[in-house]
Amino acid sequence: MEEEKTKKEVEPEKPKKDPEPDVKDKKYYQAKLEDLGSDVEKFAIKASASIKKAIDQALASRNTVLTIRINDESNRKLNMLVDAGLFKSRSESAAFLIDEGIKNQPYLFQKITERLEKIDKIKEELKSIVSEEIQKNKK
Repeated sequence: MEEEKTKKEVEPEKPKKDPEPDVKDKKYYQAKLEDLGSDVEKFAIKASASIKKAIDQALASRNTVLTIRINDESNRKLNMLVDAGLFKSRSESAAFLIDEGIKNQPYLFQKITERLEKIDKIKEELKSIVSEEIQKNKK
């Protein structure tokens, strides 16, 4: 018999189940979840306002009409933006995306600007050379 007691004493205890949370705990966690939901909603509203502001700024100074050809995939993407209600037209979508693309490539446009300035300088030098040659030949 003592042997049986020893076996029982050595047996590990079964883990106890956590007691059901009481009403106070449930209300606490429910309030925390509601707070989190409220915070997420506020964030979404701010993000939406921020996106709207960026779109409005990009579209505010549109005054040049540009006719372009795009591939089917680009057309689908522009339509998606319109269908999502972010823009009123594909034209607005394209204008926004072009503006954003230009803003995100400052290094490229800086290099292009530098090269164009060099080209303009060379053109002026060539005009000057041609003008001087013409003047010499008139004399």
